[in-house]
Amino acid sequence: MQLDVSELARSADFYERVLGLPVISRDEHGVELGPDPERPALALRGIAAPTPLQPRASGLYHVAWLHPTRAALAETVRRIAGARWQFEGASDHGVSEALYLSDPDGLGIELYADRPRELWERPQDGRGVTMFTAPLDVEDLLAQFSSEPAPSVASGMGIGHVHLKVADVPRSADFYRDVLGLDEQAQLPSAAFLSAGGYHHHVGLNSWQSARHRTGPAPRRVRAEQRRRARCARAGSERRPAHRLAAPAGARAGGAPVVARPRWAAAEFHRPLTRI
Repeated sequence: MQLDVSELARSADFYERVLGLPVISRDEHGVELGPDPERPALALRGIAAPTPLQPRASGLYHVAWLHPTRAALAETVRRIAGARWQFEGASDHGVSEALYLSDPDGLGIELYADRPRELWERPQDGRGVTMFTAPLDVEDLLAQFSSEPAPSVASGMGIGHVHLKVADVPRSADFYRDVLGLDEQAQLPSAAFLSAGGYHHHVGLNSWQSARHRTGPAPRRVRAEQRRRARCARAGSERRPAHRLAAPAGARAGGAPVVARPRWAAAEFHRPLTRI
């Protein structure tokens, strides 16, 4: 995954110190990070003349970092809270537990852990998965790891999916399904989720902010690799949280975030999601 950022040093510090990705290589042009030194998970490149994007521009909604266990996710949450970086959301999606934040450029980040596949709820026709958005039990998650978090993530964490803001969800879903060959797992008029191998989604698409709005000027470029196949998309800057979280005042390393009053949900899926 390559992200073009406005201030390389600032972004490198965030992804290394706050998120916990070890630096693999660094030069004047960019930084590569990731838990596997043989295969960088993230490449950062500086933008010579960055231009702010409109919130409604199509592009990146978030990059989602999959953790191998709930304990690993809890450790990452404690590391970020200890760095006093603000969380923007926390949700239980049935198939996974997830927390949300943004990097220094406002690019969305999801941190999540999957529930076992045998526990995923399926629609009655057996095709795809049932996903929903409910409040996350943060206390129960944090109880999975109560020690001081390590400075860096352990091996096993990597990019699980990418979620994009698009102007036209059905048209974009047609491309990823019919051209790239992904399977549609769930769809709404304003969102679609596609994957390979029966996963709940490797690509998410939504038009919650970007309906009928094309990419604005000077977009950031994201280069994502999934199963050795390149995916290219344009990345925007903002996302809307489902629920607000923040590190408590005076939080120290290992401190826990507290859930504030929910503001609004970007989407709530209470019924099985099927193609319409």
